[in-house]
Amino acid sequence: MYGDYEAQRHWMELTIHLPVRQWYTYDLQYWGLDYPPLTAYISWLCGILGAWLDTSWVALDRSRGIETSGSKVFMRFTVLTFDTLVYVPALLMFTKVWQGTRSARRQELALATLLFQPALILIDFGHFQYNSVMLGFTLLAANFFAVELDLLGAICFVLSLGFKQMALYYAPAIGSYLLAKCVYLGPSEGSRLFLKLAVVTIVSFVILFLPFVPPFAPISSILDPITRIFPFNRGLFEDKVANFWCASNVVLKWKRWASQELLVKLSAALTALGFLPAVITLLFSAYKLQLPSAPRDGKTKPTQPTPLLPLLPYALLTSSLSFFLFSFQVHEKTILVPLLPMTLLLSGSSPDEQTFELGMLMNNVAVFSNRQTIYAACVVLHLAETLFTPPARLPDLFPVLNVLVSTPVFAIVWLWSIKRGVEVSWALSGLGSRSNAHATQTITLKKPLPFPSDGRLSDGALGNGEAPNAALASVRGSGYRTMSLGFAEGRRRKVRSGSVDIH
Repeated sequence: MYGDYEAQRHWMELTIHLPVRQWYTYDLQYWGLDYPPLTAYISWLCGILGAWLDTSWVALDRSRGIETSGSKVFMRFTVLTFDTLVYVPALLMFTKVWQGTRSARRQELALATLLFQPALILIDFGHFQYNSVMLGFTLLAANFFAVELDLLGAICFVLSLGFKQMALYYAPAIGSYLLAKCVYLGPSEGSRLFLKLAVVTIVSFVILFLPFVPPFAPISSILDPITRIFPFNRGLFEDKVANFWCASNVVLKWKRWASQELLVKLSAALTALGFLPAVITLLFSAYKLQLPSAPRDGKTKPTQPTPLLPLLPYALLTSSLSFFLFSFQVHEKTILVPLLPMTLLLSGSSPDEQTFELGMLMNNVAVFSNRQTIYAACVVLHLAETLFTPPARLPDLFPVLNVLVSTPVFAIVWLWSIKRGVEVSWALSGLGSRSNAHATQTITLKKPLPFPSDGRLSDGALGNGEAPNAALASVRGSGYRTMSLGFAEGRRRKVRSGSVDIH
């Protein structure tokens, strides 16, 4: 049955030879298409190019399993092309927008850290996938949010979802951030933004699925891609993935005593509980920092950048790791989803920070190569796997041991992301009661803060052992803005007791 390389090639083959209605129903036993429509459209474009170069590469049915040197070069070329068109520009924009106040050398180092992320290189260029497209669209969304282009950001995230359903791992964080911004802007401006976001999101999804809805197809056709995209009938898990279900299954044997319906519900509940802290910190901070209502003529646009942005990378990490650890039907490649925000945080940290240590550890564990005690376990496992053959009754011995070593690391990073999100939220908004009646003090902001790492908002804010209230006072007193990068200098902030407004 070959592997993912053949799956991607086969989708090019079927999309250029079959009508759209058959894309998600044709010979499902042989690598049936199971990604959202944007993947299908891109496969169609690649298939047209491939057929123009050599029709044998994508001949319907007859090309199955083809691995000529020319077809391999072509397939690798498509990965590199989309990496260059989507992912690399997103990384370049990230270093300029989020780390714009850093030196050129620091930006170049951050870019190199992101470009040479080992897990993505191994999976996309070694195993063969197009995950960088999904990750690139998500990162573009975050970049646009950082420069106050929320509608463009929403479109980019829809494109990410439309390319691979794994982007749903980010949805609670992205959705909560945008909702929190609506709360932050207040009832009037917030309602306007909410309606605009709703319209843009719905229209974007409709355009993506247009060939599968009336009048272009029967109403029942929409169920074909949805059924393939969300494969609940496949069971809780298929392979040995370093998450809660595979690790605990060593002892609990979930499939023996729990029905699939129960496991789906339990998985959904644990996943929701896992990302709930990120949702709460975003909405809580938005409520505490909410701008006071002011009469407006309806023509001018609000110019306040949201102070909620430092929470976004932590929310993305918490949300995506909760899905990886607890959700239904997790594939090993989905570790790339939480690795993106973790690597973004890593790129802005220093070697002496906890963010750097955990970021390196998580990236290494994703390709199964760890540090300190975990290094020893991995070395022993690698040697044992090379030198010994597992017993016939335990054919999955080494993958299971891999799971048991790696899962605790991912769980620790998930808990750390929650902790850091709470700390940043505390530093941004404080824990005092919200009141618009408090006296205000206006100060001039002199320079933006670096990309948040290790829960710190600047070198002098929320440092090692510094209480969040003291950090908030430090931020206020120095004139620093409790923000990430990407905003012009010289804005003025109105500081209330227990909260901060940007003006």
